[in-house]
Amino acid sequence: MRTLPASLVGLFLALLSSSLSAADGTKAPTAADAHAFVERMNAEYRAQYLVANAAEWVAETYITGDTEMLTARANEAMLKWLSAKIDESRRFDGVAGIDPKDRRALDLLKLQTAMPAPKDPAHLTEATNLASKLTAAYGSGKYCKDDKDPASCRTLDQLSEVLANDRDWDHALDAWRGWHRVGRGMLKDYTRFVELLNEGARDLGYDNVGTMWRAGYDMPPAEFAKETDRLWGQVQPLYGQLQCYARNKLADTYGARMPKDGTIPAHITGNMWAQDWANLYPLLQPYPGVGNLDVDARLEAQRKTTLDGLRKAFKGEPTPLDVAALEHDADMRNAVAMVRRSEDFYTSIGFPPLPASFYDKSMLLRPRDRDALCHASAWPMDLGSTDMRIKMCIRPTEEDQYTIYHEMGHVYYYLAYKDLPPIFQGGANDGFHEAIGDTIRLNITPAYLARIDLAGKAGSDDKAMLNAQMKLALEKVAFLPFGLLIDKWRWGVFDGSIAPDKYNEGWWQLRRTYQGLSSPVAATAADFDPGAKNHVPTNVPYMRYFLADILQFQFYRSLCDAAGYKGPLSQCSIYGNKEAGAKYWKMLSQGAQQPWQQTLKELTGKEDMDASAIIDYFAPLYAWLQEQNKGKRCGWQ
Repeated sequence: MRTLPASLVGLFLALLSSSLSAADGTKAPTAADAHAFVERMNAEYRAQYLVANAAEWVAETYITGDTEMLTARANEAMLKWLSAKIDESRRFDGVAGIDPKDRRALDLLKLQTAMPAPKDPAHLTEATNLASKLTAAYGSGKYCKDDKDPASCRTLDQLSEVLANDRDWDHALDAWRGWHRVGRGMLKDYTRFVELLNEGARDLGYDNVGTMWRAGYDMPPAEFAKETDRLWGQVQPLYGQLQCYARNKLADTYGARMPKDGTIPAHITGNMWAQDWANLYPLLQPYPGVGNLDVDARLEAQRKTTLDGLRKAFKGEPTPLDVAALEHDADMRNAVAMVRRSEDFYTSIGFPPLPASFYDKSMLLRPRDRDALCHASAWPMDLGSTDMRIKMCIRPTEEDQYTIYHEMGHVYYYLAYKDLPPIFQGGANDGFHEAIGDTIRLNITPAYLARIDLAGKAGSDDKAMLNAQMKLALEKVAFLPFGLLIDKWRWGVFDGSIAPDKYNEGWWQLRRTYQGLSSPVAATAADFDPGAKNHVPTNVPYMRYFLADILQFQFYRSLCDAAGYKGPLSQCSIYGNKEAGAKYWKMLSQGAQQPWQQTLKELTGKEDMDASAIIDYFAPLYAWLQEQNKGKRCGWQ
């Protein structure tokens, strides 16, 4: 059958649309109508966001059945509004002459939530209820050896300390297995949650949620998936060498208990999710004791000094309640000092001081009287204002100190773009948002740590440098495959290639493939180990963290160039350099108002994400690892 040329088809459809509009008495939408819609949408967005965000803040800092219900209703209202606005925006899809900023706003509107709302009102209510229920289940999760004895219960913080500090195989296994039981109770709810999310994605025109998530990167979803594989290919050889070295050193400690297939059991990596191996540094450091990098000891000593001062100033003999109050006061002062330390770095490069409300309203310690979700996060409470907060249960540890630098990156991004229209108040892509604070983290060199009294005088010889590189690689390089695989798993869950009865099996297949890790226990279909990681039950896309791990080194290299730094990349710190800070702030102030490729080019000179900066940064360690692994069995089955 003969078909009409595409140009004639378009003309025919335009005439038909015009005829139908005239017939039903409506006027065809114009570019001016689109602009007016975007203006109204932005004004309404701010009001909707304020209520939903406040409800979520309370629900995560004060976990009860009541707050769970309230946040479910607030999120339901927000999603209903968003769904209605997306439907309304479709009338502008074929309108010519729309201002590029308005067109971008219309496109971004469809991607404002990771939880697409089903149009069916009953299904929408069910989805928001399940979202709140899953979040609460994770936030209130505990491991109780005896369910009848509350004293036997331990929180994630306490269990994580076991993995971080206790190298006993069985002790670590007990803590790891205990926390992962939290996921089991989520399996049925999560399976239904996936069905409802996919229904919402289809209502928005996507075949599944994974496709929708990948559509948010200014490129076709299929191309984005290929892009993540390309970036992984750049860094996989370095990770392979690190895994080989770590596995052989762990075999020296655990001997025959290590698997024969070349994998590392997840529970002996020092981290509950085996996403960060920094706690293995004492075991894996190339030159023990060289470099004065025991940040944990310095932080704990500072906290002890604070507590000793409070006890000395106390009048009389303190009661047990007084002792608890003094301990809490010391913890709070220590937490504030750790946040102030991070703020100092940002202000040293020309960023503004944090508003006083930040310290008044943030949650910096685990509450003593209620359950709260301690997973660190940053919050812009009211789009366009300076009410910025973080939620975190800060301990005097190196890990938490670096997490604060990371969360401050989010806060300063919020402050930089707060005057943009609400729809543009976001990262150039979500990987940018996660990379901002981590870029600052890369500037925390041994010399900087010594300057702020968190390390001894930094050594400048090759041994000290390799120790510093190993310490950071156990944090950054070890994370790369984990950052990639969580959403690889969810893409499979959403498109059905990983069936519900294979959720746990598919999870461990990916962990083996990408990380060279294995479960320390026989995983069954009744288990749901992905639920033991915050971002799965709370439905936060995770590819952003993989991209951030790439982008931060790319940003860092460009900022060091802007600062005029000459020397080994890993020894650069822009602390105090306002020229580099001005260039960074300019990038942050762009928000999401233009494609990320353009924003990236303005800072780095390149439109493509590029992992070569990671290889440049770790070049000395990479060469050292290859030498250490000569003659050793590397790789895994």
